[in-house]
Amino acid sequence: MIEAELKARVQNPEYVMGKLDLKAEGRAELYQDTYYDDATGSLGANDQELRLRTIHGADSSRSVLTYKEARVDARSGSKPEYETRVDSPDAVHALLRGLGYVPAIAFQKRCRNYEFRTRGRSLLATLVHVPEVQGTFLEVETLVSEERELAAALKDIRAVMGELGLVDADFTADLYTDAVAARRTAEAGAPPA
Repeated sequence: MIEAELKARVQNPEYVMGKLDLKAEGRAELYQDTYYDDATGSLGANDQELRLRTIHGADSSRSVLTYKEARVDARSGSKPEYETRVDSPDAVHALLRGLGYVPAIAFQKRCRNYEFRTRGRSLLATLVHVPEVQGTFLEVETLVSEERELAAALKDIRAVMGELGLVDADFTADLYTDAVAARRTAEAGAPPA
């Protein structure tokens, strides 16, 4: 499956949240993400991701292991994605380390998730705040089975984001991992790599 996804910086989070609240009930969740790479950094260098995420909700927590291949569309975050639920995140952390992977970066995301159907698609819209990154972001995604379906899915996602008040200048393909790493480097007083 390919995760068709667009991300945008949100200028008016309250307005966007109000519009999303009309589409679905929002779910506040805290994501604890740990991204792994090999010792040479080859996953990141090849635009791949290996992530263990624990999601803390109001009533429960769950964890998922995700591997994402390189982007299939440079203007978006769309990547082939493989994900599975994890019963024991501590065991998976140990397994990944045992296989030679090392934590490349870990951080938290405060999210409000909305799931709804529109334009014949199941969408997940997520308002995201990363404490180490200035601003609020909106990610909207859906799954497609083949790359030839990606353009139509992204067009639908862009239309939905337009309905929520986002404009072309708001869209970004920047990664949270890069922004968090840059912030930590700046705070440490080291010159950026």
